[in-house]
Amino acid sequence: MRTIQKKRLLGLFIMIMILVFVVTGRLAWVMIFQSDKYSGLAKDLHQREREIKAPRGIIYDRNGVVLAGNKAVCSISVIHSQITEPEKVITSLSDRLSIDESEIRRKVEKVSAREKIKSNVPKETANEIRNLNLEGVMIDEDYKRYYPYEELASTVLGFTGSDNQGIIGLEVTYESILKGENGFILTMTDGKGREIPNAEEERKEPVAGKDLYLTMDIQIQKYAQQICEKVKEAKKANRVSLVIMNPQNGELYAMVNVPEFDLNEPYTLNIKNSSNLSAEEKQDQLNKMWRNWCVSDTYEPGSTFKIVTATAGLESGAVSVNDTFSCPGFRIVEDRRIRCHKAGGHGSETFKEGVMNSCNPVFMDVAARVGKKKMYEYYKKLGLFEKTGVDVPGEANSIMHQLKNIGSVELATMSFGQSIQITPLQLMRAASAVVNGGNLVTPHFAMKTKGEALKFEIKKNAISKETSDLMKEILEAVVSEGSGSKAKIEGYHIGGKTATSEKLPRGTGKYIASFLGFASAENPTVMALLLIDEPEGTYYGGQIAAPAVKELFQNILPYLGLKEDFDS
Repeated sequence: MRTIQKKRLLGLFIMIMILVFVVTGRLAWVMIFQSDKYSGLAKDLHQREREIKAPRGIIYDRNGVVLAGNKAVCSISVIHSQITEPEKVITSLSDRLSIDESEIRRKVEKVSAREKIKSNVPKETANEIRNLNLEGVMIDEDYKRYYPYEELASTVLGFTGSDNQGIIGLEVTYESILKGENGFILTMTDGKGREIPNAEEERKEPVAGKDLYLTMDIQIQKYAQQICEKVKEAKKANRVSLVIMNPQNGELYAMVNVPEFDLNEPYTLNIKNSSNLSAEEKQDQLNKMWRNWCVSDTYEPGSTFKIVTATAGLESGAVSVNDTFSCPGFRIVEDRRIRCHKAGGHGSETFKEGVMNSCNPVFMDVAARVGKKKMYEYYKKLGLFEKTGVDVPGEANSIMHQLKNIGSVELATMSFGQSIQITPLQLMRAASAVVNGGNLVTPHFAMKTKGEALKFEIKKNAISKETSDLMKEILEAVVSEGSGSKAKIEGYHIGGKTATSEKLPRGTGKYIASFLGFASAENPTVMALLLIDEPEGTYYGGQIAAPAVKELFQNILPYLGLKEDFDS
């Protein structure tokens, strides 16, 4: 019996010793090997993180002029557990921040680690609040985006929200480059969440965003906007847009969509009687105001598209410069009588003269010779079935007939830029390839970040150099002797093409007048496309758009270093 009891006591002793060994081992493991982990967890319970905003990268034009910078502001917030005089905090913040007391009271009385009251507070106002020494009110340094030129290039640059994140435009496209990396401050707090005075802080410094240099030239952008505003006022147009690009490499010097809006007040509508709009109506108007017509909208290009048809005719061998055509003022295509803009017709004319006269029957004949399948092959080579790849967000694509649905009438109307829709940039990209030797460029605004050039694709051999040289010669004749003569500038070789396209639905009397011009005609380094939407009175592109581009070129060609090279 005693032997059995001894065995039981021994077993119990062994179990207790094992239990003690396990507990001691676990304590040793926790205290020695995992001390860092648990001390860190304990520390986290008594630390409060405060974010330090990183300054956003600055956007410069090609010459180093600031287009988008940063303004020092502050962010005001409250910590419930630290507030000792809630009524004083509520009234003081309400008075100085112009916020209703009920809204501030809700945040002050909310039991939370931290409640933000307002961002983008001017430093002067923040300093006033700081001097009140209100317990529980925190003031943190912050940055607000600032646009020194206000309306200039608004639909291109875009703007940022209250969190300094890009909303539209280049601010969105290059968000990852511009945004930087926020830092933080970790402060020690007691059991009630109150910060401990003079306690050690951990700090991680913010990393500023990278600066971005654009191909845009602020002086050219200013000239372009002045021209557009002048035309809009004179013609009482719905809107006026202008794109200026280097056709050799796709660098965009300027892009204007008038009316523009103030980037520093992007939620203020640029239309009259906006105060009576509902919230939904206001948002709809804001979306329209922010829209970049040159990138996001398609239109029927009209006669500027004859550049594409003429190129396809020459490149395919379906036509030569001196081929002769007859224009009685119309063509009968199936059951349709399709008119030329000259009621009595142009009579007998060569292909070159047909382009100079912008004669519809000539282009209908050329398209018929090329054929729909071959014509679409050249559309594809000139990039008309794809987006241009421009680095402004929201780019639209062309709207074309399916090949199987193209009959004689569709082919005829396509030849002079009707029954298809493209974006202004798609037209410029195609026209650039026609006059630069055959290279399909990518229109772009970004040029470089600090120490790093940004590269954009150029597709070679869209058309032959021979066809390109012929087209430059023909398009120069359009300006020197033909329908684009109002763009002629003494001393310069200017090439171009006019257009007057009737908007859909037909018969409303609404038109888009446009002119595409380039200089110099022998070696183009600048191209401009001006579009006037719904002008009143005279609406022909050759009469109102060509003179405006002439005025633009008179300003910017000398500025770009293009010297007069002959006497006209």
